[in-house]
Amino acid sequence: MDDHRPSGPADWPADLCAWAGGLALAITIGPDRPSLLTAGAAIVLAAAAHTAIAWPVHLYRRRYGHGTLPELRALALTVAATGGLLWVAGVAPAAVAGVGAMATLLAMVTGRAAGRLRRERRLRVAPSAQAVPVLVYGAGAAGHRLLRSMAHDPHCRYRPVGIVDDDPAKQNLRVEGVAVLGGRASLAAALARTGAEVVIFAIRADDGALLRDVRAVTTAARRDLKILPSIDESLDGPVGVAEIRDVQLSDLLGRRQIDTDLAAIGDYLAGRRVLVTGAGGSIGSELCRQLHRFGPAELMMLDRDESALHAVQLSIHGRALLDSPELILADLRDAGSIAAVLAERRPEVVFHAAALKHLTLLERHPAEALQTNVLGTLNVLSAADAVGVERFVNISTDKAANPISVLGYTKRITERLTAHRSAVAAGTFLNVRFGNVLGSRGSVVTAFQAQIAAGGPVTVTDPDVTRFMMTVQEAVQLVIQAAALGAGGEALVLDMGTPVRIDDLAHQLAAQAERPVDFVYTGLRHGEKLHEELFGAGEIDLRPLHPLISHVSVPPLDPSLALALDVRSSPAALVGQLADLCLVPFVEPAALPAAPTAAPAVPSSAPAAPIAVPTLSAARTS
Repeated sequence: MDDHRPSGPADWPADLCAWAGGLALAITIGPDRPSLLTAGAAIVLAAAAHTAIAWPVHLYRRRYGHGTLPELRALALTVAATGGLLWVAGVAPAAVAGVGAMATLLAMVTGRAAGRLRRERRLRVAPSAQAVPVLVYGAGAAGHRLLRSMAHDPHCRYRPVGIVDDDPAKQNLRVEGVAVLGGRASLAAALARTGAEVVIFAIRADDGALLRDVRAVTTAARRDLKILPSIDESLDGPVGVAEIRDVQLSDLLGRRQIDTDLAAIGDYLAGRRVLVTGAGGSIGSELCRQLHRFGPAELMMLDRDESALHAVQLSIHGRALLDSPELILADLRDAGSIAAVLAERRPEVVFHAAALKHLTLLERHPAEALQTNVLGTLNVLSAADAVGVERFVNISTDKAANPISVLGYTKRITERLTAHRSAVAAGTFLNVRFGNVLGSRGSVVTAFQAQIAAGGPVTVTDPDVTRFMMTVQEAVQLVIQAAALGAGGEALVLDMGTPVRIDDLAHQLAAQAERPVDFVYTGLRHGEKLHEELFGAGEIDLRPLHPLISHVSVPPLDPSLALALDVRSSPAALVGQLADLCLVPFVEPAALPAAPTAAPAVPSSAPAAPIAVPTLSAARTS
């Protein structure tokens, strides 16, 4: 609720009276008393000058809230200018003009302050007897606004009984009559002392570590924890009781404010035809939602899952009739279909997010990973090149850095294939590499939540295993930014923050359950790392353009080597071939020896030497 009425014409007569009173006081107490005619002229001139000066600064034109600092600044400017004019015009000595102006400003400020206090008392309501007692953590701007909202809401379900803040300068502060009771170390004592049943975290700096500490104390005291939304969620809008919500896992991990270059993004997206493959997946669907905001001429969403396409269209438009050309039902494995789609729709920007991603499953079915992740990507790369795509962004994964799994092998190969295409095509072809997306379909978080809902046990591979975690919104925002910055052939690696211990993550989720659950440690599965990496061997973390985006070079890979892989090979043989292909060195075409004009003389009995791809062991020792 806003307790400031705008200043308007109704304030003008009172301010003119303040001038009359202020000048009269200055004349009365001054050593030299002018004649009544001179005093009257001074008052009339002050009224006229004040009115004329107040107009251009919008003092009585409803620009300022009544009694706010902006209005007081405008008042001070107007009064000072008017007093100076009285002195320059010679109708009042310097002492009379100065003292009169100060007395006038004091009267104006006092009147406005008294009016504001009356309004605040009128708007403040007594808390309901049924209201839940709460502690507010944070006495900053968000905490102030939240407490004001509570004080002025007659139907508020919360009753503030104390504030906790770590700033020593705020220890004796009272906000809306509520006292600061100490810092983080005093939280448990403050809960016991006040009988608060809920703690509301009112710090909007997205500090995940602080929130985890507060949650640990709150949970130990068997109290509930609520939170205000982040600045991104609320767009820095009004803070009130209605915005309070439960703590989510993304809050505990912390969200970073990303410095997005909207101008650069708009240059390559606004008014362009944009295609997203894998549009129904976690990354693809969020890409579509965020890309839609930049006003592309056409947003094409391609997927082989019709239900996923229905869901993403519904999330963007609020309806999903499935009858618009923006939805494209196609399979990456069908090279002819993909070529026909791109030839007809002619996208200018492509985000390639389609892929198989479940590490353990792909270890058992490497042929499927080859067909979708490698050959499917080749189909899209070829079709995009054929229609002259200006910018192609391949979505990769941290599993591609020093890969040891089928998922990692195939994604590393796609990075190298994309780099090769950039070397031979006119457009810009680049990769964006990042780690796990929080809460995506089939993610560890989803699995933990399902296990907890079923009563446990919660299965964790290893108590020390860590993973990089990023919210899908943050990841996609950085992907779009990276696509604006990246040069052809490189991989842009997103800063994922500090790795998260998966065991801690599981226990944080379990702490929200209504009953305790057991934990079982199963051991790392084949192809899994204890700690993931974002950079491969020899890659250097360089961030020339954005503090959260690193640029690394990627050696190209001749597509013919990928096309030579046989999906009918045994799984073990195919895994070895994929691993070998990741390590094949790139040879510039110009460095190849020229074909001889005549065959060299060799014994007729000597067998022809085959052209060999280096084996895994040979490549690793070279």
